[in-house]
Amino acid sequence: MSEQQHGRTQGIALGFLAGYVDTLGFLALFGLFTAHVTGNFILIGASLADPSREGVLLKLLAFPAFIAGVALARVLVVVVEKRGAAALRPALLLQLVLLLGFMGFGLAATPMGQEAGVLGTVAGLLGAAGMGAHSATSRLLLGHLAPTSMMTGNVTQIVIDLVDAARGADDPGLKARCGKFIWPLLAFALGCVAAAFAFHRFGFAALLVPLLILVGLLLAEAPAPAAEQAKAS
Repeated sequence: MSEQQHGRTQGIALGFLAGYVDTLGFLALFGLFTAHVTGNFILIGASLADPSREGVLLKLLAFPAFIAGVALARVLVVVVEKRGAAALRPALLLQLVLLLGFMGFGLAATPMGQEAGVLGTVAGLLGAAGMGAHSATSRLLLGHLAPTSMMTGNVTQIVIDLVDAARGADDPGLKARCGKFIWPLLAFALGCVAAAFAFHRFGFAALLVPLLILVGLLLAEAPAPAAEQAKAS
């Protein structure tokens, strides 16, 4: 697989994962956004103005949990890179562990009543931390890809590029840039739809899908055997 194809695969997989996890958290935990900081600011403001709204505590704690995930990923990347090793696999593994906790505590909290409860709250905080680690990994280690959890900027860039293409702009990088941004966007949208159907059918067990995606990405980043490395060099 070429470097370009590998990057496109990463962008599609991580875009799908982000849309999937965010939608599942929204449906399962009373409108919680695990990956959408802007949405959580809105929810915090609404909850402060109307404390009778469902899931107030969880929504207030989700933002610091997201920040904790970003900080944890940053520290992990710094430590690993200081040792001279590649940090992508450890960062993906961190996401895997946090999302596994999200699923585990979510299953333990099922069925939920009108509030998330202690177990449901822990599940939501682990989900938010996992997506914080996801966003940090994207920014720190996958900067050559389009963002996979913040679609507003992607949509803006795509529209700009489409307008430039329609007016015949002389930009040799236009086609490549459109491809870079549109695939994660489509994957994110597909992940949102898939998560909605999967959660209604399987509940928190539907989080197996993003977990398997992360396992696949980890396997794809596994170091090549010494014989293959010698042959490539």
